[in-house]
Amino acid sequence: MVDKARTLPADMVFLDLEDACAPLAKADARKTIVAALNEGGWGARTRVVRVNDWTTEWTYRDVVEVVEGAGAHVDCLLLPKVQTAQQVQALDLLLTQVEKATGLEVGRIGIEAQIENALGLTNVDAIAASSPRLETIVFGPADLMASINMKSLVVGEQPAGYDVGDAYHYILMRILMAARAYDLQAIDGPYLQIRDVAGFRRVAGRSAALGFDGKWVLHPGQIEAANEVFSPRQEDFDRAENILDAYAHFTSEAGGRRGAVMLGDEMIDEASRKMALVISAKGRAAGLVRADVWTPSS
Repeated sequence: MVDKARTLPADMVFLDLEDACAPLAKADARKTIVAALNEGGWGARTRVVRVNDWTTEWTYRDVVEVVEGAGAHVDCLLLPKVQTAQQVQALDLLLTQVEKATGLEVGRIGIEAQIENALGLTNVDAIAASSPRLETIVFGPADLMASINMKSLVVGEQPAGYDVGDAYHYILMRILMAARAYDLQAIDGPYLQIRDVAGFRRVAGRSAALGFDGKWVLHPGQIEAANEVFSPRQEDFDRAENILDAYAHFTSEAGGRRGAVMLGDEMIDEASRKMALVISAKGRAAGLVRADVWTPSS
């Protein structure tokens, strides 16, 4: 699996010491992860290690052994089941100590915080502001569903009997608002029915529409759908680029220094430009190439 992960069209790969790793296997798994990171071959993928949460006996050894052994090849540590800002700060302090002791650049390794229970969601604003190392907030659906006694065994799907609206809307928006307030990425969690790609696509579409930056995949078969769902459509990318060009022209001296103008049947202004920047950036990151170019005469 580790070897295959190096070849997949994913933006990030995390090597797991937590739920996917049995208690008796954790010590050997640390060595496996250190070797895999030092061997390289990850290309431009962000290299992340998920350590165990602070309520366990394994966290400090996870951090010390992985960072001492392969810290130069780790981009982020993923801290699961974060409940308070202090838990992120504790990881930051431990990372700083290990970096200083091993001569690594202090502060280079980032932190991703996974929100997986009711207390963590309640404290998500403070968690988002907790550390300059923090880069991402991740939704962990399974544990959070259990923590609020949700009546469902299908992770990420609407619970039986909830037939109006979206049972996860508040959770997703709560995480998204905290992330955006502190300029962090917001990532949706996994969809466990790995062979139901249509279901994955539908659920991913929900968080993508809200503005999430991506979603975890548990199987290579989900990657194509994830990349497609979180990338803008070609027509939306072209429209965003045209808005940017038109707004730049009409606010210039040559365009009359106007603040609000018509582009086709739509009025555009400064707010339109900000929205277009979001779509344009996502499209460029996805490798889209503009197919429709606006000119002042069009």
